[in-house]
Amino acid sequence: MARIGIVLLGLAGIVSAQQNPAASAARQWRQAHERAIVAEFEELLAIPNLARDQPDIRKNAAVVQAMFEKRGVKTRLLEVPGAPPVVFGQIETPGATRTLMFYAHYDGQPLDPKEWASPPWQPVVRNRALDAGGDVVALPSSGAIDPEWRIYARSASDDKAPLAAMATALDAIHAAHVPLRSNIKFIFEGEEEAGSPHLAEILRKYQDLLGSDVWLICDGPVHQSRRQQIVFGARGVTEIALTVYGPAHELHSGHYGNWAPNPAMMLARLLASMKDDDGRITIEHFYDGIEPLSETEKRAVAEAPDVDRDLMRELALGRTEGGGKKLVELINLPSLNVRGMASARVGAQASNVVPSTATATIDIRLVKGISVQSALDRVKAHIRAQGYYIGDKDPDAATRMAHPKVIKVITDPGGYNASRTSMDLPISQLVLKTAESARGPIVKLPTMGGSVPLYMIDEILHAPTISTPIANHDNNQHSYNENLRIQNLWDGIELMAALLAM
Repeated sequence: MARIGIVLLGLAGIVSAQQNPAASAARQWRQAHERAIVAEFEELLAIPNLARDQPDIRKNAAVVQAMFEKRGVKTRLLEVPGAPPVVFGQIETPGATRTLMFYAHYDGQPLDPKEWASPPWQPVVRNRALDAGGDVVALPSSGAIDPEWRIYARSASDDKAPLAAMATALDAIHAAHVPLRSNIKFIFEGEEEAGSPHLAEILRKYQDLLGSDVWLICDGPVHQSRRQQIVFGARGVTEIALTVYGPAHELHSGHYGNWAPNPAMMLARLLASMKDDDGRITIEHFYDGIEPLSETEKRAVAEAPDVDRDLMRELALGRTEGGGKKLVELINLPSLNVRGMASARVGAQASNVVPSTATATIDIRLVKGISVQSALDRVKAHIRAQGYYIGDKDPDAATRMAHPKVIKVITDPGGYNASRTSMDLPISQLVLKTAESARGPIVKLPTMGGSVPLYMIDEILHAPTISTPIANHDNNQHSYNENLRIQNLWDGIELMAALLAM
């Protein structure tokens, strides 16, 4: 995007923040406390936060609970056996007739520290993006922090940034005596990146406590144009692990190549059979049942800024998939993605063998009208149609000899369906109006490309969900060198203040 465009968007944000008293108060508070805000954020980022690591994940929960307790929020931990605690908080507002629920998660994606330029749980500040040559810098002892600097750490963007933004927004609201008009509730999950396998159980157990008029989902990035986006749905997700079997053990590729079936080649062919060269999924009936967009939603997609060419340059892409459709259109369709593949060894460790097995993991993003189970059933039917015998455990010798093609298929128990809230609801219009008063012109989208467990909230609590993200689009979430552009944190503080006082 041209530099002048970014400057103009920034000016639009300044003007609009001045139109919203809570956002204006947040800006003034932040400008006077920038170092303290970043310091508290870095303390939170320094705690390892993998959902499977119970001691550290509970430490995260305790720190988050303390952050909000000191801001006057009444908190408690919501627990079910085998799950990280959910941090719950609330502020009761006398005379309020509306309740707003703010959702975020404090766990992060698994990682390999060796891939990171700096240790993932030792936050560092760089003076620009790492791939643009950013160097580690110290925060200034006084004065403003350069808003284009970036904080690098796991969960800097996904999803501890909203926690810091909400906490700071509460500071600003209290200091400026901005009145709250609604009852406020917070729910911070500790295993979203693990697929939220216990969230439905939590929602059912504490159903009375979690009642609200709307859930504001504070997760995900702003639009690639750097404009604030408000998103009214999320794709569902499920995962499948595939293992194809060849000989009982690796074989010399000279003696047995072209005779013993190669499972790596078999798996590659199987995966290639699932999509055409333009990225369309070729699994029979895969697109059946998709719930169409409303006229309001179609109009929102059509009005979204066109950033495809800019993204292609940013990502060095010579082509895109989708048959000419834009990215904003394609995220309203289901997708099938190969997350990773492995067979034998590569590089310096490679040896001349026919592998014994080959594995791949795929993820499927779902849209309204296609359930987890229907998507899994369609994929399995496709695999069988390619001549495979499907099992759910490693096959014994008799099974391998009884079938020409054998595959193990393991499905993810933590998947969930897509969800979408109508843009035409009064609460939807209020959120849009509030966000625009704080952040300027808004990009409205019916669905985000990523997945958050909105379906469970809709199904169990019957509450609408609206996503209000704050992270920069180029934050490397779910990968190494995750980061947050500091201006996105500043903007997020203003947005959260406006929504809290909505």
